Amino acid sequence: MSRYLAAVRGFAAAAIALLLGLTPAQAQQDDMIENALRAAARTFERALPGLDAVSMGVPTQEYHDALVQRRFASSLWGAPLDVQLVTNESERGLCSGFAAYVTPAIQQGAVSLVICPRFFSPGADELRQTTMLHEMVHVVAGTNECQAMAFTARIQKLATGSFQPVSDYWTRNKCNASRYRLPD
Repeated sequence: MSRYLAAVRGFAAAAIALLLGLTPAQAQQDDMIENALRAAARTFERALPGLDAVSMGVPTQEYHDALVQRRFASSLWGAPLDVQLVTNESERGLCSGFAAYVTPAIQQGAVSLVICPRFFSPGADELRQTTMLHEMVHVVAGTNECQAMAFTARIQKLATGSFQPVSDYWTRNKCNASRYRLPD
């Protein structure tokens, strides 16, 4: 039965992709993005009881809304904003070093979360989920890398008892000198 359901889902996804004018590769990338967002939302929901209304400077309701609904009432920007997902096919610029990034400028009522080719690496499900958790901090709270890494690690620790190792990234960004700390 599960093979049958998988085949039906695959056929339905391919049919929808064709109707929307997407190539199978674009449809597969869209699925990976959606799966990562759903996994990140599940992790955040498990962690939510352990978070305050504002944790590490991140308003948890705004974060939740940005992650789940891709629309939030921004206290940082002073207006309701959409989260616009943009796929970048180039490995140049910021995509040369990141799986994704957030553009700090608001355009047409939206914050852009740019997805880079590295995001789609085979076998990188944990990276994709961690990336979404991390980048949503930037969407809601701004550009501080240490804040985004610490908040993401805290969510993962509360939800699962552990977090993705970020010690090299933490050191490179001089986060030991910041006010943020990784969980024990």
